[in-house]
Amino acid sequence: MNFKLESTDPKSKARTGTLTTAHGEIKTPIFMPVGTAGTVKGLHQHELKNDVKAQIILGNTYHLYLRPGIETLEKAGGLHKFMNWDMPILTDSGGYQVYSLSGTRKINENGVKFQSHIDGSSHLFTPEYAMDIQRSIGADLIMAFDECTPYPCEYNYARRSMHMTHRWLKRCVDRFDSTTPLYGYDQTLLPIIQGSVYKDLRKESAETIASFDLPANAIGGLSVGEPDEDLYEMTDLVCDYLPKEKPRYLMGVGTPINLLECIALGIDMFDCVLPTRNARHGTIYTQNGIMNVKNLKWKDDFTCLDENGTSYVDSTYSKSYVRHLFTVNEALGKQITSIHNLAFYLWLVGEARTQIEAGTFTDWKNKMVVQLAQKL
Repeated sequence: MNFKLESTDPKSKARTGTLTTAHGEIKTPIFMPVGTAGTVKGLHQHELKNDVKAQIILGNTYHLYLRPGIETLEKAGGLHKFMNWDMPILTDSGGYQVYSLSGTRKINENGVKFQSHIDGSSHLFTPEYAMDIQRSIGADLIMAFDECTPYPCEYNYARRSMHMTHRWLKRCVDRFDSTTPLYGYDQTLLPIIQGSVYKDLRKESAETIASFDLPANAIGGLSVGEPDEDLYEMTDLVCDYLPKEKPRYLMGVGTPINLLECIALGIDMFDCVLPTRNARHGTIYTQNGIMNVKNLKWKDDFTCLDENGTSYVDSTYSKSYVRHLFTVNEALGKQITSIHNLAFYLWLVGEARTQIEAGTFTDWKNKMVVQLAQKL
């Protein structure tokens, strides 16, 4: 992996770059659609590539490990071939999913023992095994195994968890360095900064992670229920301690406004289930604000779904028709809104890149934040 920093905004920490992987280039800032189990819900791969214009997608180690399983993925030649996606993939290590299974998992120094959400079977993830699984999956960018602390989280727990995450990172690096890729191309390991919403812990974790001198760095443990003010404060603080020449990935974030504010703080990469999850409930994001397409006010509105939209669905279908699809519970409605939202997110980060290059990002961002908050 190679990252070239290309331009910066004069009024903020926003920047643009190009991240090169074995499966192609990624222009940053970038948003990664979430394809948890080897599919972005409701979308074909050709729609992701040609309409949404995704440059990289995310898969999840925990879910892919359970189904279809590592043996099947290896027989297929890795996730790229299994799902017929020839562009970059990043895999989450499974740490967040283990966090979400708080009622059925036990954490100790060795790793995490958990029960499958599918059949209750017992499994053990160690830092070493998380590396082995991600070698089998074959993603271009793979994540270190960490513990994602909840919010709120007591200081002493956050500190102990952070130190364990750092020790686990050393084990991940050792295992990564002692193994080789399975499918003939390089993989890149990213470490994860933790520390909850405590400034001293975030500073310590950022400095520790930076000392490992890995090609890129990730920020975890945010967007777990904390106020936006804490999200921005922790992100701003951490970016001050991360090397400028390496890409920064803020995990699990967020709303369109979150993306713009965090781009301004120096973040390069994002992922979140929000655009597709909310789309399946009828919520769509536009340049002019948030629309609930299920509302009665759209019943007889035969104008296009989004006059400013970049996806083919925006000019092909009317608000009235998409509302009708939700009313009769047709799957096509959820597919249309999912395509729209992902295309909008990719437009948003792409336009942010254009504005940064032009030196006009901050003024544009401030205007967009007001518009994006409107309820349509």
